[in-house]
Amino acid sequence: MNTENVVKHLRVLWRTDRIIADIRLRHLLMGLGLRAFAALIAAFGLLMLELSAYFALVQIWSAIAAAAILGAVNFAIAAALFMVAGRAPSGRDIELANEIHDAAIEALQLEARALQAQVSGAVHHPLSTVVPVLVPLIAIIVKNLRTTARKSTATSAEAHS
Repeated sequence: MNTENVVKHLRVLWRTDRIIADIRLRHLLMGLGLRAFAALIAAFGLLMLELSAYFALVQIWSAIAAAAILGAVNFAIAAALFMVAGRAPSGRDIELANEIHDAAIEALQLEARALQAQVSGAVHHPLSTVVPVLVPLIAIIVKNLRTTARKSTATSAEAHS
């Protein structure tokens, strides 16, 4: 495994992810801008319908009554839209999200229990956790002592000669 190749591949991956995110963001912004423009045109259309309804109602009732009727209709439409917007999300989506959330919580609790068991095992049997670390450490110390003893023996033999 060559670390330079790994770094190069990671850079390429990072750059391509950035490019993909940039393309998606531009597409999203373009779509959002077009939707906003369509909403503006729809608002002007609604205003023209309101104006035509006002002129039609003025023929039948007075200007005050026509404006009041159109205001009441607008409030009724706004209330209906608020009710549609405020309803609960679809059941399947929220159920799936809740199941995933619960599974994640259970996995975290399982990991916490395993960690607690390891900690309590280390408290009850401290040597069982220290021995795997001590064996390689003792081997390194013995090796260093042997090397030091050989060097000191060789140095003392040279000094006596």
